[in-house]
Amino acid sequence: MNRDLFAISLDPAGNTSLQAQLLEALRAIIVTSQNLTGARLPASRILAAELSISRTTVQVVYDQMISEGYLVTRRGSGTYVAHDITHLRSPTPQARPARPVLKPWQPFQTGLPDQSLLPYQTWARQLERAWRTPEPDLLMRPDPLGWYPLREAIADHLAAWRNLHCDPEQVFITSGAWEALEGIFCGLVGSGKTVAVEDPCWPKTHDILRVTGCKIHAVRIDAEGLDAGKIPDDVSAVIVTPSRHYPTGLNLPLSRRTALLDWAKRTGALVIEDDYDSEFRYRGQPLPSLSGLDGRANTIYLGSFSKLVSPALRIGYLVVPIHLLDQIRRHLGRVGPRASLIPQPALATFMQSGEFAIHLRRMRRTYARRQSHLLDALQPVSDLLDLQPDPSGMHLCLSLKPQLARRVSDQEICRRAKKIGLHVGALSDHCVLPDKMQGLLLGYAAFDEQALSEAADRFANLLRSV
Repeated sequence: MNRDLFAISLDPAGNTSLQAQLLEALRAIIVTSQNLTGARLPASRILAAELSISRTTVQVVYDQMISEGYLVTRRGSGTYVAHDITHLRSPTPQARPARPVLKPWQPFQTGLPDQSLLPYQTWARQLERAWRTPEPDLLMRPDPLGWYPLREAIADHLAAWRNLHCDPEQVFITSGAWEALEGIFCGLVGSGKTVAVEDPCWPKTHDILRVTGCKIHAVRIDAEGLDAGKIPDDVSAVIVTPSRHYPTGLNLPLSRRTALLDWAKRTGALVIEDDYDSEFRYRGQPLPSLSGLDGRANTIYLGSFSKLVSPALRIGYLVVPIHLLDQIRRHLGRVGPRASLIPQPALATFMQSGEFAIHLRRMRRTYARRQSHLLDALQPVSDLLDLQPDPSGMHLCLSLKPQLARRVSDQEICRRAKKIGLHVGALSDHCVLPDKMQGLLLGYAAFDEQALSEAADRFANLLRSV
């Protein structure tokens, strides 16, 4: 009770008197609390001192509330909340809804890193170090382009891991792929222009294009990925995932990459390279980026830390050709920064210290082991699924063999899997063109070997029963 009373705030310059303010506040505390019946109030002298008002004001309010029936006095004992004030109470407010319980990730969910692998103690030290005595620039108006030391660290990382050499001035920090693509279409491509996309592709790509007023031209991939010969010349930009096509995992061969860059040079179109998880390559070094091959003349490179660190970080980045820098700066200056500044200095130090590279290598070893384990666990249904290993990534895209494809669609398999607690993706859900491709997407990165074994057993039984 004393805690509630001493939290009362009175305004001497208010439109109502201190007496009226205190009277209203005491009434509100008593009628809205459920367990104050019979509670003792502090002496008028003590409450007056705590609220910095006169004792007379408190005594007058106490007397008023006694006359109204809220309070009672006991000789030699003090002032108390009356036992029966139900007739004075406002209707009992509805109970606050229970806090929603978040469901755990279900096995085979794609796009999830194993966040338990992040060295949290190291990350916490970097955060604490950055903000214990922050640099003066961190306390100024945030740069809409992002924290410069982080842009430097990203440029160094891309040179070492993606053979993409760029100046930090060309790197722009974003809150993720949505903001990055929105910035490209609104700030560079322009509304109403036609953008080519792979089919299948990340479904949200279509949503972003519609929101930004762009027209969509879907191009069905083949066994080697996107064919530039199928892209019309009137297209203003193309979004491509060359190092690891999403969601099939195909790698765009050099001949296709060269043809795509030649098409862009000839038509003046932009190539938007979405490089979402290519650091996780299990055979040899990560493949050089398309942007590095282009020399950043006609390509914009998109990267993100959601797969490399945590989806909760909400930090991604763009690498923009030099001749487009002023245009993208003007756009970002108009809309302002969306990526939080709080984690940016910590992430910069995490990368510059070498801990980030160590973390990536640890994740790469773990994910390679989990992919192999999942393929072994699915061997009992090798007659139903094409169990080919993937040299990179965080999920498998498995084709249905004819024996299974004749009986059931990928979407029906996914619906049945959901009923037994498995989150399997349907390749056809990522297609918009007719004669949709059939396949199953099984994520393994976020789940340990035991969870994968148990899920694979349930999934195998499901496939046998359809």
